[in-house]
Amino acid sequence: MQIPTLLKTAARSALVGTLALAALGTVAAFAQEAAPAAADAAAAAAPAPADVMEKGDVAWMLTSSLLVLFMALPGLALFYGGLVRAKNMLSVLMQCTMIVALVIVIWTFWGYSMAFGDAPSPYWGGLGKAFLAGVTPESMAATFTKGVVIPEYVFIVFQMTFACITPALIVGAFAERIKFSAVLLFVALWVTFVYFPIAHMVWDSDGLIYGWGALDFAGGTVVHINAGIAALVGALVIGKRTGYGKDNMAPHSMTLTMVGASILWVGWFGFNAGSNLEANGGAALAMINTFTATAGAILAWVIIEVVARGKASMLGAASGMVAGLVAVTPAAGFVGPVGAIALGAIASVICYFFVAVVKIKLGYDDSLDVFGIHGVGGIVGALGTGIFNAESLGGIGYGDMSVGAQVWTQFLAVSVTVIWCGIGSLVLYKLVDLVVGLRPTVEAERQGLDLTSHGEVAYHS
Repeated sequence: MQIPTLLKTAARSALVGTLALAALGTVAAFAQEAAPAAADAAAAAAPAPADVMEKGDVAWMLTSSLLVLFMALPGLALFYGGLVRAKNMLSVLMQCTMIVALVIVIWTFWGYSMAFGDAPSPYWGGLGKAFLAGVTPESMAATFTKGVVIPEYVFIVFQMTFACITPALIVGAFAERIKFSAVLLFVALWVTFVYFPIAHMVWDSDGLIYGWGALDFAGGTVVHINAGIAALVGALVIGKRTGYGKDNMAPHSMTLTMVGASILWVGWFGFNAGSNLEANGGAALAMINTFTATAGAILAWVIIEVVARGKASMLGAASGMVAGLVAVTPAAGFVGPVGAIALGAIASVICYFFVAVVKIKLGYDDSLDVFGIHGVGGIVGALGTGIFNAESLGGIGYGDMSVGAQVWTQFLAVSVTVIWCGIGSLVLYKLVDLVVGLRPTVEAERQGLDLTSHGEVAYHS
């Protein structure tokens, strides 16, 4: 009798245990099914992750801004100053200095707002941020990584240095033969009606050219094509220097030109690598490309010069240096180091042809070859970006276009820049000529602009 009783008791206990386990399993399964929904609800209710500001990014962008200023003053000023005659040395230095000061003020008053303001327009940013309205030390600007930001003041300063150096590039085309007042008036009008709209169209997320998917990492269209076309128009409108083709107009100091070119190369790392807006692998790619493209361009220019003329010149090496820097500017963050060498070399050869052949054949007086190097180099670089961006050629394959489609988009971006800048610059030169006149008197030009415009001379023997 005891054994059956024990068996019955054990059976009841087993049944109870089985039912308990089944109940626990049901509860667990329900909890497992409910957990994702609860997690999703909690995630939806939780605040979005805060934007992150890395001190390293901020430090790099502050440094890059200073490097771009270093390009203009003293880099570009010395590069151009060495290329003119001694009697016009100070006039070039003064023009570069005053352009930087003038554009900084204009950028603060209305330029930043026109280029990067809040107006959802494909052509300009409006005037909502005129006089930097609403910008505080706590205001942040987005970078190319989602959730990563830098102070808006840093972004403002970085872009301001681009706005400063671009019109300063133009003065090389009509150096030694323009009124100081005409330079300042033209620059004030040009940055307002040409540079700021192009900067918005290319770099602002609402911009026309940006929306097309055109690639311009650091300013092939905005800076170099813009400046190059304005320079060519200026050279044609203002005319040749007095004595052009008869007088000796050789550079007065290739030493200063070499110093200036070297400073440009150093500063260009801020120009290109800084345009990544963050201190990461993208900036590293832009940096190495700024080395390799420039080296390829210098070698190509010197080789073609030896073949064509029998000798390699310091002026040729400096010219190749700038041509390579210009060409890689739009491509710096999109191509590989080997592709950058090829792009720099190709641009250097084409720029040499325009400087040594085309300019002579057509007879225009682009004093310091601004169009031949910046304009032509910028066009080659912009179109070449569409080619060397391809992964098959060592690029990063940015975007989802085929090579053909990307090159066509690049061509459209170049075309809009050329047309906008060409027509706008022509109108503004004519307007300035009506208001203050473009050229000094023949006597003032022969005596030199240092003395006649500024009352001083660069050298005392």
